[in-house]
Amino acid sequence: MTYAVKEAFLTLQGEGVQAGSRAVFLRFAGCNLWSGREQDRASAQCNFCDTDFIGTDGEGGGQFADAEPLAAHVEGLWGGGKDRRLVVITGGEPMLQLDEDLIAALHERGFQVAVETNGTLRAAEGLDWICVSPKAGTTVVQRSGNELKLVWPQEGIDPAELESWNFENFLVQPMDCADRDAAMKAAIARAMQRPKWRLTLQAHKVVGLP
Repeated sequence: MTYAVKEAFLTLQGEGVQAGSRAVFLRFAGCNLWSGREQDRASAQCNFCDTDFIGTDGEGGGQFADAEPLAAHVEGLWGGGKDRRLVVITGGEPMLQLDEDLIAALHERGFQVAVETNGTLRAAEGLDWICVSPKAGTTVVQRSGNELKLVWPQEGIDPAELESWNFENFLVQPMDCADRDAAMKAAIARAMQRPKWRLTLQAHKVVGLP
């Protein structure tokens, strides 16, 4: 399988339960909630997306012919040492491309493989960490995993309904939008009102990491 990668780089995970962990971020190009036309991006189902997933021209991006060269690329970005290797695979929507061959190739190099997905496609077998971030107006089929990360506020999503899904952690994250103060207050209120949810912040943006 050929993989289209928007960007890949070494950083610290800024969100969720694994926040603060050293990780290679591998961002696949493309998303199934977007038409593929740049002029339609603002009206996509996930119209608050804060990442560029178009093309393969980002830092560390490119086309990879199969799993082995891409896994080697990730290992090269990690550098020396094999302790606590972590790769976070995201997008766009990573499950359009992520498959068992790539997961196996990364495992062979000692990586824990984490994915951040919108949950509208089934996760590939063999993943070590599954984070689902549901989007209003979509059908989520991946209703189990390690963390459910709800970007808030979103009209059309009932957090009480999500609580029946099979996740180890339920996180609420303020939406990165024009009125960030209002989003922060809404997320805090959600965590206060329903104690199953914990607040998570985009710490990488606070400290200036990509």
